[in-house]
Amino acid sequence: MEKKVGRDTLFFLLPGAETMRNRKPTGDEHVIEAIGRCRVVIRDGEVVEVGPPRIRHCPLARRFAYPVDPIIPSAVKENIEHRIRSFGMCTGSREVLMDAEFVGFGASELLRFSLLSGIIDCAVIVCDGAGTIITTNPDLVQGIGGRMSGLECTSPIPDVIRRIEENGGHVTDHSEASIDQPGGVRRAGALGFSRIGVTIATGEEAVAIRELASDALIIAVHTTGVSREGAEMLARSADLITACASSAIREVAGRSALLQAGSSIPVFAMTEKGRDLVLEKIRKDQGQVVVMGAKLPYSGDNCPDPLV
Repeated sequence: MEKKVGRDTLFFLLPGAETMRNRKPTGDEHVIEAIGRCRVVIRDGEVVEVGPPRIRHCPLARRFAYPVDPIIPSAVKENIEHRIRSFGMCTGSREVLMDAEFVGFGASELLRFSLLSGIIDCAVIVCDGAGTIITTNPDLVQGIGGRMSGLECTSPIPDVIRRIEENGGHVTDHSEASIDQPGGVRRAGALGFSRIGVTIATGEEAVAIRELASDALIIAVHTTGVSREGAEMLARSADLITACASSAIREVAGRSALLQAGSSIPVFAMTEKGRDLVLEKIRKDQGQVVVMGAKLPYSGDNCPDPLV
């Protein structure tokens, strides 16, 4: 692993592109894959490392409360520091409830809608400071997931765990805040839930969960840089896949998807369950929407640059 030192940032150039989920952190340490798949380390509430981005521009990043364009390490660092100040990400001040949507077909928005509509009876998601959690509270799903970048690993923060459990969440690992989505689905089943929605970030997670719970609603997130093999696993096992800046997801999943929501950062519905969820959300949404027929994947003129 090569290291480069800049003026105020330590850059780690990591081999490979797949997410390394649930590496054991040291002390109060949280590792996220943020804008452009920069690897960011937050320790004791401070951003201490920012890795090089995989992409230069992202239409979603331009719409952040603290926009990032172009995607460079110093801008990513400022964005993460803004999140720490504004809602306490990766600290004991972490806010966990929210009912406002950021994007129409984001993973947290779709899970929140699914809970409100009775399509699922619980969601298995990941939170900084808590790891894998199970919840029936739609606003907890949005408050956590709507603000979260790709979480690689985290360490337990007692105040965050307490706040989650006071608001209807079940933290699966109090001692280490491990990220284990298949384990979370297994635990949800043991708690009596039968209609489970879950977010995952790797093809291996999707395959394992599909074997555990054949009727789970599986939503793949943070797919930038996924390998072709990983994209094929996701296409076979997930119900919905967020394409992010992934060329492999667009090529593999896009060609076999039943429905695509959005064009700049598409969400592909791979199953009837995924397609029906997107269409039901459209049906109940009060906003305007464009519906058109096209050969998939359909690309607009405002995609992430480059696709990787």
